[in-house]
Amino acid sequence: MNILVLDDEKEIADLVEVYLQNENYSVHKFYDSESAINCINFEKLDLAILDIMVKGTDGLKILKMIRDKGFKFPVIMLTAKVMDADKVNGLTLGADDYITKPFNPLELVARVKAQLRRYTKYNEAPNNSIIYIDGLEICSDTHKCKLYDKEITLTPIEFDILLYLANKRGMPVSSEELFLNVWKEKYYDSNNTVMVHIRRIREKLNDGREHKFIKTVWGVGYKIE
Repeated sequence: MNILVLDDEKEIADLVEVYLQNENYSVHKFYDSESAINCINFEKLDLAILDIMVKGTDGLKILKMIRDKGFKFPVIMLTAKVMDADKVNGLTLGADDYITKPFNPLELVARVKAQLRRYTKYNEAPNNSIIYIDGLEICSDTHKCKLYDKEITLTPIEFDILLYLANKRGMPVSSEELFLNVWKEKYYDSNNTVMVHIRRIREKLNDGREHKFIKTVWGVGYKIE
């Protein structure tokens, strides 16, 4: 699998490259944003690791470019910042995960593997199963979502969240339950990660009609009715 690594701190980029290559991943490593953007435009990538504070075009702008172009591969952001606002900003733009420097390289590799498993599953076609909910169509076979016959572009995590809520239709689901079942990790995070992804899904499902598919159950979580 092809992984892009962008960090203008040479030591960090080199370290990440070594650990990923030890897992037999093909690594496209860059110290500057211009070369990384060129790679994104012309290479088939399976995942990108972007430093937010890279010189030139920063990581968040590159992330926005990736999503604006319709690329669905997972993006993990690296940053020395620890402010919630920065994390929410990255998630809002379409980041799949966030790692704060300094980090354990083994943890980074574990996060990469988790995202690639989800992305691979997203692009496979397992069992033919379609859920219909008042104009919303979710197909776990093709991993596609339609709203009133118009296809909605979702990232793998967004699709997994929506599918999980749809399978629990009518039942409130807590942020912790979503995190454990979608991210497959211990619920170590604040509510921001789940909340931001729910907000993105709601925005994509907003076609101007009054129907809101994902409802907030105050003090509990979210549900689809």
